[in-house]
Amino acid sequence: MTRPPRQIKLGAFLMQTGHHIAAWRHPDAQADAAVNFRHYVDLARRAEAAKFDAIFLADAVGVRNTDLPSLSRTARSDHFEPLTLLSALAAVTEKIGLIATVSTTYNEPYHVARKFASLDQISGGRSGWNLVTSSGQGEAQNFNLDEHVEHAQRYARAAEFHDVVLGLWDSWEDDAFLRDADSGQYFDPAKLHPLHHRGEHFKVRGPLNVARSPQGRPVVVQAGASPAGRDLAARSAEVIFVAHQTFDEAQSFYRDIKRRAAGYGRDPESIKVMPGIFPVVGHSQAGADEKFARLQDLIHPVVGVQLLSNMIGVDLSGHPVDGPLPELPETNGGRSRQLLLADLARRDGLTIRQLYLKIAGARGHQQVVGTPARIADQLQQWFEEEGADGFNIMSPWLPGGLDDFIELVLPELRRRGLFRREYAGSTLREHLGLARPAHVPASARAQRPAIAA
Repeated sequence: MTRPPRQIKLGAFLMQTGHHIAAWRHPDAQADAAVNFRHYVDLARRAEAAKFDAIFLADAVGVRNTDLPSLSRTARSDHFEPLTLLSALAAVTEKIGLIATVSTTYNEPYHVARKFASLDQISGGRSGWNLVTSSGQGEAQNFNLDEHVEHAQRYARAAEFHDVVLGLWDSWEDDAFLRDADSGQYFDPAKLHPLHHRGEHFKVRGPLNVARSPQGRPVVVQAGASPAGRDLAARSAEVIFVAHQTFDEAQSFYRDIKRRAAGYGRDPESIKVMPGIFPVVGHSQAGADEKFARLQDLIHPVVGVQLLSNMIGVDLSGHPVDGPLPELPETNGGRSRQLLLADLARRDGLTIRQLYLKIAGARGHQQVVGTPARIADQLQQWFEEEGADGFNIMSPWLPGGLDDFIELVLPELRRRGLFRREYAGSTLREHLGLARPAHVPASARAQRPAIAA
């Protein structure tokens, strides 16, 4: 059987008013997006009409920034809990995938398995779980801790957490529920498989009290590029969200992940690598530059320095804003992003101010300001030369930035045969070209190898 031609996968990464740190101040932004459900309904329907694979909502279980002078000048302090929001959006959409971040650090596997299985049933097989380990100190202090859980322990817990969730999702075989009123048999007891998991971090009997998913199980997404993060992704992820600054970085990561996946006995094609990209689109280069400059002019210096401090894991407020980035100590936070930003500052000789201006929109992801053809050229190169299987589109402001991408870039990608015109299926797995996983009973589950330290 001939495989259909590869096409780019696209996620619409929706962040309140948009991804630029000053997006909420843009005159066309929805400033009250954090509490405006109709705003999200409108965005989800626009993305679905454009045939995006999925919408994606990031999350943290706490306010990421506790510095009040900067926090009070951003639109990052309040937002909907993502699974609640996606469940509501499932009722007003039909095809588009629904992916949300839920951390393994401050949750329990049974809760996560049950919520995503429920979302998958509600949506008809469109849910995806973005598996992350929390990295913010503020999150720890919301869960009975003074200090954040140590990095290696977070990833060891995450690997076992993932295995427990998958086992719970296979509590029932596909046809376990007979619901035969005449015979009085509601389900076939031979097709129920309690997990009986006992591990280093979790003891979970099961079974899950939600039937098996319409798409077999929700899609597992992972975000993280540290060595431990890469190993966790290669071992468990079906989609990887990642940040890259250059094509060489993207290609190196792509090849490394596919190699690691093969080392875990997985088909490398069963993992879709989708870097984030922050596109500012104009009919001309000058028009795109003007749009971006308008956003940059809205950044307050206090906000810029604090954004960089949060992302890099070190308080930079005491350093000259027009001086170089200082030597950075190793932290217990997100190590891959700290390394990415430090490398960027050294490579381009950037001051603290120049670095925060550089990341104010994309936060370390690739940023492209240009015409539809220029943006399509980059997506095509990364896609065709082993840099990506698709992209997470990070609109600068909402809804206008998403509209620009849909109206200007998508026609160019379609003209090149790189993106779909219609959905070929109805589940997230079908959109992404991922196989529906067979049911694996608890008794047949092999002990999964631990992730590398």
